[in-house]
Amino acid sequence: MSETWFVAGAAGGLGRHLVGAALAAGHDVLAADIDADGLCELKAVELKAVAATGSLTGRPTGRLVTTELDLTDRLAVDQAVRQAGTAFGGLDVVINSAGHRGVGSVEDMDEQEWRRTIETNLYGSIHLVRAALPILRPRRRGHFVQISTIGGRRAQPGLAAYQTAAWAVGGFFEILARELAPIGIHATVLEPGGIRTARADQPLPTGGWHHEYEPTVGRFARTYQRNPDVQRGDPAKIAEAVLRLTAEPDPPTRLPLGSDAVWLAPQIAAARAAQDAAWRDLSLSTDRDGLPDFTTTEVAHMVRPDQP
Repeated sequence: MSETWFVAGAAGGLGRHLVGAALAAGHDVLAADIDADGLCELKAVELKAVAATGSLTGRPTGRLVTTELDLTDRLAVDQAVRQAGTAFGGLDVVINSAGHRGVGSVEDMDEQEWRRTIETNLYGSIHLVRAALPILRPRRRGHFVQISTIGGRRAQPGLAAYQTAAWAVGGFFEILARELAPIGIHATVLEPGGIRTARADQPLPTGGWHHEYEPTVGRFARTYQRNPDVQRGDPAKIAEAVLRLTAEPDPPTRLPLGSDAVWLAPQIAAARAAQDAAWRDLSLSTDRDGLPDFTTTEVAHMVRPDQP
């Protein structure tokens, strides 16, 4: 069934593959990005989708509309989302593939770089969701998909601003998924490992931090510098995975993508569980006396992560 997709961060990298896959599947796409030149190049993606599908199978491809958008501008996001409804008569899937990655130590990273990373990666996601909900909620269906990173579960020195935003986005989407479950709207945060894109090939800074951070931040920058083992993900395959995900009746709230992310996720969970267990007695010692077993309370039932 043809749908209307809104794809932010559509002009390059994974976003461009998402646009192509959606068009080839017959979906209409509103492609948004801050990169106006990159948006112009999406016409070639549309023509490629037509050549790969319509001319060979007779199945029509979706329609493409582009709009320049800075996700940190809440009013502009509202207008762009409304444009999708005007252009195609509705909205079904909202994907945020936009993002910014700053590299540096917590102490030394420039204030503007901190703000740009948090405002783009976190507030951009929040703006997009809040703009789309008034359209999706009355229809009681739809799917939000956030392209994040497995870094939203781990803690990599050198990526403090980037991963701080990713941790926040992961929590935001878990809350969003639970709020929307009774309505019939899905929310999924995708957590890929490294992806082979043009951005992944951009050189990382090799300095700009105090020498004390060389064993942590410096080692990260040197190890990740254009390392093929850090760029395992195929953006075309990820786009196809997103197509499958949006067709699922019961999609996950979080989904690691790639062998690196799949390996890391349980390692991180096990390490955290082991630390919690090691300090369990001290943790339990802070309750007031005379309280019932917390696990038997109504609050415990409400806050269980497997409850909608």
